Amino acid sequence: MPMIDVYAPADLFPADADAALGTELTHAVLRAEGHVEAVIPAFFTDNTAAFVHRLPIVTTAATPQARSVRIQVITPPGSLNREGQRQLTTEATEIVARIAGDETLRARTWVIITEAAEGGWGLAGTAFGKEEFGALAARAAAARAAAQ
Repeated sequence: MPMIDVYAPADLFPADADAALGTELTHAVLRAEGHVEAVIPAFFTDNTAAFVHRLPIVTTAATPQARSVRIQVITPPGSLNREGQRQLTTEATEIVARIAGDETLRARTWVIITEAAEGGWGLAGTAFGKEEFGALAARAAAARAAAQ
């Protein structure tokens, strides 16, 4: 149930691209976590979100009008292994460059992956940690087994 924030200059992506950007990035992070898209429980898909922030200006040390993108992905504790981090960084970079229509953007896209602290993932009034996520996963597995 990651949260994704995309920060980019306001005119970097086409005007109608926000929904596609959010959908593609949320599915990329779920794949990187090892979920098979056909069987992801609704609780996970309903609570994996992307927020697209179109900024009036992005500045770097080299230029006051940078054409750069920052993607921050905040995940629950332990949800991405090292291979998942690599996969997500690659996919997110490719998605941004393709949707922006600018292959050179690959060199100017930062992907920052942050793992929430144990118990630091709050949703529906619950501070989720490994115990709560374990119980959630067990319920999802039981629901899948019952459906088969």
